[in-house]
Amino acid sequence: MSEIAPVLPSPEGIELWPSEEDEKITAESKKMGREFLLEARGARICWSGCPLVMGIVNLSSDSFSGDGLSEPTLALHYAQKIVAQGADIVDIGGESARTNRAPISEEEEIRRMMPFVEGFSEVVANSSGHSPLPLLSINTWRPNVARAILNCGGHILNDVGGLTTGKNASVCAETGAALVIMHSRGAPKVSHRHVHYSDIMRTLQSFFLKKIRMAEQSGVKRNSLLLDPGIDFAKQRNDNLTIYRKLRMLSSFFPLPLLLPVSRKSVIGEVLGLSKPCRRDAGTVSCVVAGLLRGAAIFRVHNVRAAVHTIRTIYPMLTEC
Repeated sequence: MSEIAPVLPSPEGIELWPSEEDEKITAESKKMGREFLLEARGARICWSGCPLVMGIVNLSSDSFSGDGLSEPTLALHYAQKIVAQGADIVDIGGESARTNRAPISEEEEIRRMMPFVEGFSEVVANSSGHSPLPLLSINTWRPNVARAILNCGGHILNDVGGLTTGKNASVCAETGAALVIMHSRGAPKVSHRHVHYSDIMRTLQSFFLKKIRMAEQSGVKRNSLLLDPGIDFAKQRNDNLTIYRKLRMLSSFFPLPLLLPVSRKSVIGEVLGLSKPCRRDAGTVSCVVAGLLRGAAIFRVHNVRAAVHTIRTIYPMLTEC
């Protein structure tokens, strides 16, 4: 694979919708599989076509999905379990994203995550996967927390705050960690369900162009960036469904890995009439299929086994051997 960083379209005078030539490239990528390179804290991950799976480990007792593990030993044991099931990346968070819960302090968030990070090397050592997988992703929006945790370990910063400033990008540049840029609007831990978009896909494209440049100006390499459309974050049902339906507009426009956090989302509950997140796994599988068909490179999920089996079953049907 080429070592050259992917080329980013110019924000001036560009047509944001796929051209006829884009459609040809898209059709070819469906057949052959796109290639991705991710540089994260010294690890270099190359993959083609078949998406990776990011497994969720919630270190908060009030996780929206009810699967929080606040005891570090239990959390590390669970991480070992999902890695054995096929998780390529383990994503940990010390604070629930639920907007009906008050924010915790930076000190408490660090206290919850630090023991897991310190013990993650054992998970890697016991993994039967190929080096350098599995990677460790740190899910936070606070720069001070990100710096404290990444100075201890971790490969990826999963910034759920929408990269409102360049501070988190600077932390990644300092530590060499990769950065997930997630679309959102407004402050974290605050409900933004009232937000309206005249064109959500055009909004996402403009947002990512701006934030990619912010990250690069802060010192993050192009090959250390991932994009997340932010399903359920400052979006209504129709916005989320439009993103799923038109995801190819992002995956074919940006030459960067697209992370799709599909698991047990509120939009699934709204479509299926399921109030309990733990009952949304079948809907999650449907979202994995939709994302796989439209160019997603990584799926963030709770039920790792179901996602891995779904991908491993469907992907061979879509490629020519």
